[in-house]
Amino acid sequence: MAIIVNLDVMMAKRKISVKELSEKVGITQANLSILKTGKAKAIRFSTLEVLCEVLDCQPSDILEYVKED
Repeated sequence: MAIIVNLDVMMAKRKISVKELSEKVGITQANLSILKTGKAKAIRFSTLEVLCEVLDCQPSDILEYVKED
């Protein structure tokens, strides 16, 4: 996949657990884990917005495009 999810990196930088983030964002721990591991097929802008708000970051801190060969 050409989109890399760096959610785990931002969570480590902010020292926040999956449980705490899921409670603050309002999504299940299971769905957050799917997103964190890069297995998600999509993300809602509203979810991305809340993630950025809670983690005090930009969308580009969480999502990265890497050109595939």
